[in-house]
Amino acid sequence: MKQRTPVSTDQAPAAFGPFSQAIKNEMFVFVTGQLPLDPVSGKLVSQNVEEQTHRVLQNLKAILHEAGSSLDQVVKATVFITRMDDFDKMNRVYATYFTKPFPARSCIEVSGLAKGANVEIEAIALLQ
Repeated sequence: MKQRTPVSTDQAPAAFGPFSQAIKNEMFVFVTGQLPLDPVSGKLVSQNVEEQTHRVLQNLKAILHEAGSSLDQVVKATVFITRMDDFDKMNRVYATYFTKPFPARSCIEVSGLAKGANVEIEAIALLQ
């Protein structure tokens, strides 16, 4: 029987709704879209898209670590951004967290994100 196991760490913001930080099974980790929230205060780190992208990826990294994976094991990422004009800024930060071969990725402009964030990233990673 295949198992679905929730993943939770205090090194990333707690879930604030009916969802888990991540779910893993025997092969994959499915990480909920991460917002640029400080894990301790639960507040946005800033309104700056670069700082927000750093925080989002740090949160993602912490959850993957707790699950037994890493950013190097991400096979698919989805980026949600409120202004496509910020794409290059977000992309420069994003590129510092991943190495070749880069994960498959989509980037979608949305009209709004929870908590007033400018960027949110969800990911699917292999378990190591």
